[in-house]
Order: sequence, then structure tokens, then C-alpha cells
Amino acid sequence: MPKKRVAIRNHQAEAALFSRRAVVTLGIVFVVFLVLLNNLYTLQVKNFQEFQTRSNSNRIMVLPVAPNRGLIYDRNGVLLADNIPVYSLEVLPTEVHDLRATLEELQTILELDANVVDDFYQRLRQARRFPQVTFAEQLTEDQVARFASIQHRYPGINVEGRLQRFYPHRELFTHALGYVGRINQQDVARLRQQEIYANYAATRNIGKLGIERYYENLLHGQVGYQTVEVNNRGRVVRTLDFTPPQPGQDIYLEVDIGMQQLAQYQLGTRRGAIVILDANNGAVLALYSNPGYDPNLFVNGISSADYRELLNNPANPLINRATQGRYPPASTIKPHLGLLGLEQGVITAETRIWDPGWYQLEGVSRRFRDWRQHGHGWVNVTKAIAESCNTFYYDLSHKLGIDEISSFMRRMGFGERTGIDIAEESPALMPDRGWKRARFNEPWYQGETLSVGIGQSFWTVTPLQLATSTSVLVTNGRRIQPSLLHAVGEGEQRTTRELIEQEPIVLRNPQAWQTIRRGMEMTHTDQHGTARNAFRGATYTSGGKTGTAQVAALSDETNERPDIEDVAEHLRDNATYIGYAPADKPEIVIAMAIENVGGGGRNAAPIARALMDYYFADEESRQALLKAQAENYRQLLAEAEERAAARAQARAAAEQEANRRQAQDDANH
Repeated sequence: MPKKRVAIRNHQAEAALFSRRAVVTLGIVFVVFLVLLNNLYTLQVKNFQEFQTRSNSNRIMVLPVAPNRGLIYDRNGVLLADNIPVYSLEVLPTEVHDLRATLEELQTILELDANVVDDFYQRLRQARRFPQVTFAEQLTEDQVARFASIQHRYPGINVEGRLQRFYPHRELFTHALGYVGRINQQDVARLRQQEIYANYAATRNIGKLGIERYYENLLHGQVGYQTVEVNNRGRVVRTLDFTPPQPGQDIYLEVDIGMQQLAQYQLGTRRGAIVILDANNGAVLALYSNPGYDPNLFVNGISSADYRELLNNPANPLINRATQGRYPPASTIKPHLGLLGLEQGVITAETRIWDPGWYQLEGVSRRFRDWRQHGHGWVNVTKAIAESCNTFYYDLSHKLGIDEISSFMRRMGFGERTGIDIAEESPALMPDRGWKRARFNEPWYQGETLSVGIGQSFWTVTPLQLATSTSVLVTNGRRIQPSLLHAVGEGEQRTTRELIEQEPIVLRNPQAWQTIRRGMEMTHTDQHGTARNAFRGATYTSGGKTGTAQVAALSDETNERPDIEDVAEHLRDNATYIGYAPADKPEIVIAMAIENVGGGGRNAAPIARALMDYYFADEESRQALLKAQAENYRQLLAEAEERAAARAQARAAAEQEANRRQAQDDANH
């Protein structure tokens, strides 16, 4: 068999094929190199700044810095709301191994409260605004020192110092100042809605009530930032840049601490409220509600036990009685009704009626009785104010009608908010036909108009409304919005508030203003005036009107009220009062309501006299008066505490005896 011939190789073709493949391969390598070179250019040159920032973010952090909250002073520069340094134990949970065991160990070492660990986990579960979570607040110097000596054993846990709100006068200014508290979810939602949430990036507290809330935008300030370098465990190594926060603005209030203290001393342990205004500019010189509470309890978050105690307190200390207390005005509105009668021509300054001690509607058998059983005899409008004659005002209100009364009293500020610069204000109630129909689906009765005519029935007012309406009376119709704020800022940056006035009340008969004030002056000076005893011997002229608001119907058929000692406390009359001084050119206006103490002439007018004496006294006399009143106040509180302790002891003994008897009965059965 012949051999197969092997083909001769074509070296020229193979060389050409190799050359083509080499060129293609080199081309691919070149293209890839160009792509890599382009990417390198993009990373190192074109996008250098962006990637450098990303790289730095692995070791650089921008931290917000909370601003210092503005301070609050009274009109004389006395500090009412301060910032004090406090220390807290802060935990970074991601850096702590065996978190619960570590916290329980620290709880024992630092002798912290038993529930501190549970409180920490409750805060941990909430949506946090900071990477760190507070474990313990308000550490003592001893606790800080103890932790500092062992801090190296607890990575992720640090002591931090900061400023915290403090109210040195505690319950004295609670209802005017309000307080700050921890920012909660509702606050966060409100801040986001106002698009200012970023400004609270490092802030723990926010104004909750009173001045603290109303002027939050002034008091808070602007957040700052610091750029820091951190290590791989998140600890700050050094500060690279710092933009300081702008502190909140300091504000000055119109309130005078001396007037406020005297109001507190005068009320003592009685429930009620006192409001004092500058008659000419609406400045609130005093706004005191009793009882109060310590606002410092709320700064770090009040405990459940303390909050329950405040909520369950029958004296309702959480209510600002000056702006939220709703009281029957009683006879304090008789000057206002007299003014309306003069304006409408229903009466004149000379109009007289005979008061036999009662008033009766035609065709109605019921008699509406006067507080004085045998009446006041012949009475005109000034005598009716001075002696607080009910019969005169029964007749006047019947002639005016509820529609005229309601319309005019709303112009005087009743049934409306005054616009004072705190949010906690009630409009109270100025009733009319429409309100009663909507509320009870009943018509308005003539007898109810008569009750309104002496400040009873459905009509309720706040002490602040009484004060502002009295200011209208003594300034010939000027309606000035009351204000707690006096000025903002310091030095050349200081700005004072602007006076806000509403449309004044203009009468067709301007002489009516003087007629009404003459009756109010007679209340203090006439031999039958209801406040004559309280203002006897005063070195200044003044005018006013007392009121006794009936809480429960206790009169018998002879209209004789039982002795106050024979009536349960919660059924006793409220005392009300409005007044001003001096009589010829009023400077201050006072209004008050005191609960369950009896008549206004006996219980409220003497307090007004003491406050007016203080206002017109020199500084030395003022300090002497405050010193004497403070000693009496402390003694009064001590006696009240002793009585409360005795009652508590008696209740405990009674409960113990009841338990013993129950146990004995159970044993016998």
C-alpha cells in the first residue's frame, strides 16, 4: 500500500494569520488600557472632590451643637428662668457589650434609682434623635467622680455636661412662665410642619406651656455645628471646624416679682387667682394662680407618681385659674351693666327705684331677692354700685334684655379671649339665646336674664377678663391687649413690645364713664360701700366693686344665708373683686376670684388694699411689707401642713381600725 503524502506547510499564511491576531489583541489591550486610564482620570482628577468627601466621611462627623436657651427676667431684672450646668451619663448602645449587665452594674456602683434601667430601655425603644441615649441624669459630683475613676472599663459610656432649665422661684411663676420639657413625637411633628426641625437637631427640651412656649422662637436660638474626627470606635479624636450656635434671646416680662410675691402671700392656702394690670398699656404686673406646682419636675420628664399626684389633686394645681378659671362674675359686672343702661337711655344718673328687698316679674309668683333682706330703699345707679343692690340690677337687666346685654358685654371682652401672650386661655362664657338653644334646646327665660343681671346664671368669666374689662371702664373705652412681655434682648439690640389696641368703645353719652366710676369710688368711701372697711384710711384714692358669687342655693325663704362655718367648704360662696387706683387718673387695675371663702367685701377687698398699698409705697416700705407678709405666709403653710398631717394620720387610723374589724369579723365567721 503506498504511503500518504504529508502536505507542505504554508509558512507565509501562518505568519499573516499570527500578525492579524497580534494586532487585534494589542488593539483590545490598548482599548482596555484607555478605559482604565479614563476611569483613573475620572476618579483621581474629575471627581476627586466627591470621592475625597466620601472617604473623609468614614472618619469625619458633623455634629449639631445645641444653643443656650434665652433667660427670662422680671421688669426689674430679677432672674425668673435660669440655665444651670448638669451632668448626665450617656450610652452609645452599639459600642457596649452586654448592655443590660453593664447598666445594672453601673446602677449598683453609682447608687442610681431602681427603675433607671427600665427607663433607659423605654427611651431606647422610642424613635431616637441622637445616637446616644441618656442613662442617668442630674448626676451628683460624687457620682461623676466615681464614674471618672472607672470609665476606662466602660467603652461607649461617657459623662456629658450641658445646661438645663431651672426655675428658682418654683410655683410662684408656674402659670405665667410655664415650663420646658423633653421633645416628644407631637413636638417633632409640629416642628417638621413649621419646617424648623433642623434647628432642633441637638435640642432636648422645648417650651410646653406659658411664656416658654409662646416665645419659643425667641428663646431657643440657632443650632451650631462642629466637624470632628473620630476613630474606628466612634470616639472624637479632635475638632476640625466649629460653627458656634447662636444663643436664644433673653426676654424681660412686665411682671413685678414683689407684686407677685405679695399676691402669693395674700392668697395663702386659699384657691384662686389675682391679676394686676397697668391701666394705660396693658402690662401684666402680676398674674398669680393658687395652688401651683414646681415646674422643675417637668424639665427632665416628670415621674408617673408625681404626675398622678398632680392630676388627682382636688385643688387642680395644673389649671391656670387667672386665664382658665371660669367663675360667675357676681356683682363685679354691675358697673358694666350700669354703663350699658346709661348708654341705652334705659336709666339716667338720676333714675331711682324703690328696693324693698326683692324684685318680682309681672305675672310671676317667684320673688328675686336682694342680699339685704329689708332692701336699700331708694336707689340710683351710683348707690346701686356702691351698696351692690341686686334689686336695681334685676330691674335694669329686665329692661335691657339678654340680647343687648350679651352684645355689649362681648364688646367689653367677655366670652372672648383677651389675646394675652400665653396659649392657655379660656374664653369663658357669655350666654345668649342662640347659645342656650344650641346647648339645651330650650328657649331663654326672663328669669335667667335677671340672674345674668347680677352676674350669675350661665355667665362665667376669667379673672383676666375681669381685669381687662375694668381697664376699659377706667380709661373711657380704651381696649388694650394685655401682655406679659416687656422687652427682648440686651443693650442696643433690646426692643420693647408694641402696644396693641382694638377699636375703642365710644359712647353717645361720654359722661356715663364718670357716673359709673363715681359709683365705684363710693364702694370704697361711702358709709354703706361694700369695701369701705378694707379701704378706710388709705393714702390714695381708689374705686372698685366687690362680688359674692353663689356656688349653691342655700338661702331659705327669708333669704338668710347660713353661717359660713355651717356650710361645706365646696358649697361656700366665691369672693370676687375689681378695682383701680388712683381714682382720678388710674394707674393700676386689680381683679381677683377666691374660691369658697365667702363675701368679696370681707375676703377679696382687703387683699386688693394690701396690693395697692404696696404699689404706692416707697421701696423701703415695700421690703418691710414683704418681709412681714413672708413670715405670716410661712407660718400659715406650716399650720396647713400640720393640719394635713393630722388628717392623714386620722385617715390611716380609721383605715387600720376598719381593717382590724374586718379581720375580726372574718375570724368570727
